[in-house]
Amino acid sequence: MPCETTRRFLILYGSQKGQAQSIAEGIADEAAGHGLEAEVSCLSQHEEYKLERESAPVVFVVSTTGDGEPPDTTLKFVKSIKRKTLPSDHYKHLHYALLALGDTNYANFCNCGKTIDKRLQELGANHFYATGHADDGVGLELVLDPWLEGVWDAIQAAISKIASDRDTPLKENLSDMENPELTSPPSVELNCLSLADDQTSDPIRAPLDSKLTVAGLPSTEIPDGVAIQSAPDPQTDRAGEERALSEPSLTCSLPPLSQSSLNVPALPPPYLEVTLLPEDTEEKVQEKFLEVPVTNAVQMTRGDSVKKALLLELDISAHPTMTYMPGDSFDVLCPNRVSEVDAILHRLGLQDKRRHRVQLAVRKDTKKRGAQLPPHIPDKCTVQYLLTWCLEIRSVPKKAFLRALVECAGDSVQKRRLQELCSKQGSADYNGFIRDWSLCLGELLTEFTSCTPPLSLLIEHLPKLQSRPYSVASSSLRHPGRLRFVFNVVEHPACSGRPEGRQGLCSGWLSDLVTPILVLSGTSESSGGQALPPKIHVNMRPSGSFQPPSDPTVPLIMVGPGTGVAPFIGFLQQREIERQDNPDTVFGETWLFFGCRHKEGDYLFREELEGFLSSGTLTHLKLCFSRDAAEVVPAFSLPPPMPPPACPRYVQHNLLLHSQHISRLLLQHNACLYVCGDAKNMAKDVNDTLMGIMRAELQLDQLDAMKRLAALREEKRYLQDIWG
Repeated sequence: MPCETTRRFLILYGSQKGQAQSIAEGIADEAAGHGLEAEVSCLSQHEEYKLERESAPVVFVVSTTGDGEPPDTTLKFVKSIKRKTLPSDHYKHLHYALLALGDTNYANFCNCGKTIDKRLQELGANHFYATGHADDGVGLELVLDPWLEGVWDAIQAAISKIASDRDTPLKENLSDMENPELTSPPSVELNCLSLADDQTSDPIRAPLDSKLTVAGLPSTEIPDGVAIQSAPDPQTDRAGEERALSEPSLTCSLPPLSQSSLNVPALPPPYLEVTLLPEDTEEKVQEKFLEVPVTNAVQMTRGDSVKKALLLELDISAHPTMTYMPGDSFDVLCPNRVSEVDAILHRLGLQDKRRHRVQLAVRKDTKKRGAQLPPHIPDKCTVQYLLTWCLEIRSVPKKAFLRALVECAGDSVQKRRLQELCSKQGSADYNGFIRDWSLCLGELLTEFTSCTPPLSLLIEHLPKLQSRPYSVASSSLRHPGRLRFVFNVVEHPACSGRPEGRQGLCSGWLSDLVTPILVLSGTSESSGGQALPPKIHVNMRPSGSFQPPSDPTVPLIMVGPGTGVAPFIGFLQQREIERQDNPDTVFGETWLFFGCRHKEGDYLFREELEGFLSSGTLTHLKLCFSRDAAEVVPAFSLPPPMPPPACPRYVQHNLLLHSQHISRLLLQHNACLYVCGDAKNMAKDVNDTLMGIMRAELQLDQLDAMKRLAALREEKRYLQDIWG
């Protein structure tokens, strides 16, 4: 019917790990409640949408991955709209809004979204709503929530305008004058908006232990955005007094939040039906991962070091197709911890059914549009396998998941607290007690003892268990048939909701796995005596641009504190072999800026790095030890540069001390600069230092210095391999 088509809009998403997809599907799920009809597709599903003929409003939700790269599902779309043969009015008929997801801890924040937005504008497309740039570094919801609140009215207005323009094209200019908000507004950063909006609707008062019904609707059908407020209840007076005497925690709030009306999100519609079938044999891990033995494991740091760094060597000789170059990375597929899987099985009452097979089907009565079976769940896998290898049970629960858990809580106080944590008013508590501490489902269930979700809810809301990437720390020329990598064992501290600290999922698992064969640096005996080599599942990642240049005369500047030095060990091993094989070739300078806490406890690859320096493979090794303030750092250098006036603490300080050499190499000798390591602090500080070097050495202002660095990135001469 005509009225149905005029209320239709299209949602397109580009997602790497499911974040953008989840948001897009959430928008589609809420559309009906706003009198709209949504169609949702991945940008990679080209056969399902045709933007060249699209007459309805389009909402894009896209993330950014790597060094500002588009997600894999978005690559072809970005390439297609970048074609230079497209005319400037190619998308003049298109009305769109765009939500870009990114993380300011990484370079090129929201670069994919910005690229698509800019190109669509160049091709004549029209904004009907301001672009949002959501920052996962501080919390996506700071931008996401207000953006979603306003998008519905904008879609309705855009639909009306498109219909008006189609029916009365002669009144187009008058329509624009009457609706100035529909004329392409400039892109704005919505994280400047305040979330403390006044409540204009009267709250619905309900007892704390009630089902929170609205106009006769059960709690599962409360409309989105309804304000809920608990009335005083004699049974909860004592709990209120206890809260007044304590600090807020994961399970306990204080006024004003505990007495506030709440705007809770809409309940995500359930869409999966789970049937448990008789027991079966265990499944094998996904075929794309290769099983390889760990032949050597060395603890690189001393036992009293703050961080525990391990160097592992893998035997890949049985897999001739598994090749790599220095700078490459690979994935390790690790299982969820047995103890955490067992705890969830016990909580769900499935401890005796762990060997039963899981049969999934889409519910016939679901209200979720486009519902489909999750592709990462193998057909009829066992419950044990599902929770061990398929679901990221360590992931931080999203607010939509918390909203669904509300319905599974039997205790009224715990139900109210879950409502607070998923509400707009409880955003600070959600961040402070869940997001910032990376609290996971198992830890939530431990605290919210009355909450017992069904298995289907976990499958619907927990993302796919992701493999963990690691940088190669070797060269196949030096170690044929072997692959080495180094990592720190991640430690998550205790907090409210986590009485005891825990290790990172993959790094902790690897550490436990290699304990029987682990040796301390400088010794030859393992801690566990003779043992069979443990095996892990790995898969090489596609080679990127983080590799040494093919021209050996190009100077290399490498910045890698801590385990960030890993890829540069491969660079230098490769360079050393190449120098031996080509004695008449002139090689460019090699600079390495390395730093750690203590020289005696955390100096990774010390003997090997000093060996590279002695052989001439490494021409400059600049060191800093942030906790050895009183120690003078020797200026290893051939030839010696300007002596540092004081002991530098961090790698960026050493860069600044050698700014003239750095700028000379980058600007006069076309050097390549590589940065590897922590994204949140180090990479930002290094980038700021490089900006300062450009400004000082070239007498540039801030904008021009930024352009110089951007040009280096475009030329692939300023490359980063960083992580949060």
